[in-house]
Amino acid sequence: MKMYSYEKALSKDNYTFVVGVDEVGRGPLAAGVLAAAVILDPHQKIKDLADSKVLSEKKRLLLACEIKEKAIGYAYGYVNEKTIDQINIYQASKLAMMKAIKALKLKPDYILSDAMPLNELNIPYLAIIKGDSISASIAAASIIAKVKRDEIMDKLSAIYPAYGFNQNKGYPTKKHLEALAKNGPCQIHRKSYEPVKKALNRQLVLEGFDEI
Repeated sequence: MKMYSYEKALSKDNYTFVVGVDEVGRGPLAAGVLAAAVILDPHQKIKDLADSKVLSEKKRLLLACEIKEKAIGYAYGYVNEKTIDQINIYQASKLAMMKAIKALKLKPDYILSDAMPLNELNIPYLAIIKGDSISASIAAASIIAKVKRDEIMDKLSAIYPAYGFNQNKGYPTKKHLEALAKNGPCQIHRKSYEPVKKALNRQLVLEGFDEI
């Protein structure tokens, strides 16, 4: 099982609790970015782990249940849209990852992250490019993070039905952009993102205010 090669190598180096961490939600125009941290049990291998983006929704849901059942530990970290606008999406993604790791009941002794350097935690780490495609722990984190964020967007869709968040999860699909142009941004839109900024400016001009 090639996906476990990093975890296996670290086990040989006497690292006991290796955590994988990944985030979802960099690209959406609305809501926050969510990260998950997962410490897999080396004695309970999980088949078919992969980058959440290449899995069907049904497969993600099945794997998410298995991951949470078999993992030694898992936790989430969420950074809302207001903070994203304040500190930018890169820093917000890093913050969400650190929140997820700190939320674990068991402190990890090594971190595998999806391309994100995490020096601030003072725990040995390896930032792996496309880690969710080649590390079981990071893939597991990407899967439960995706499932959790989708659940959040489904709930927000009921609050803001005009934007179809249950269908686009906040990504800039054609229908979402059309709804944004028609209705302007809502409270959970990321005001620093260009399509949202343009829609907000149009709305302000129509209301007789200066652009921002």
